Amino acid sequence: MSADRNAPPKTGWANIVTELHVADLAVSLAFWTDIIGFDIAYRRDEEKFVYLEHPEGQQIMLCQRHGRFETGPMQPPLGQGAMFQIYFRDIGAILAKLAGQKWPIYLGPREVWRKTGDRESGQQEVFVQDPDGYLLMLAQSIGERALPQREAAVTKPV
Repeated sequence: MSADRNAPPKTGWANIVTELHVADLAVSLAFWTDIIGFDIAYRRDEEKFVYLEHPEGQQIMLCQRHGRFETGPMQPPLGQGAMFQIYFRDIGAILAKLAGQKWPIYLGPREVWRKTGDRESGQQEVFVQDPDGYLLMLAQSIGERALPQREAAVTKPV
């Protein structure tokens, strides 16, 4: 587990940051730091709260559940209906750590190409659930390419 820096994120504050309410902060913290590779920017022990940052700039907050901000029943798996997409330069090290911990894989790993406007964007991706059941898509970009000719012909403006 990483040592606390006890300071704001090195890359500055992200424009949007998710706070996950978790059942056991220590268990969640181990997953996010030891497997996914986040570091602790700072913590507030009295609130059972940590602000995490990844060396590549991604940020997330974890807070042990306490009833506040829970707008409805919190039933496992948590985060039903939400998927958190987190992009990395290379997911190879994360895949190795997931395998080393025998962490269950929800889907993948796989290569996927998706239409993104007038082209396709490719990525390597794997889906896992964190200790509370939040669904994560961990991915890396593998580039862009032109749409297949048939698709491009159909989508060209007239």
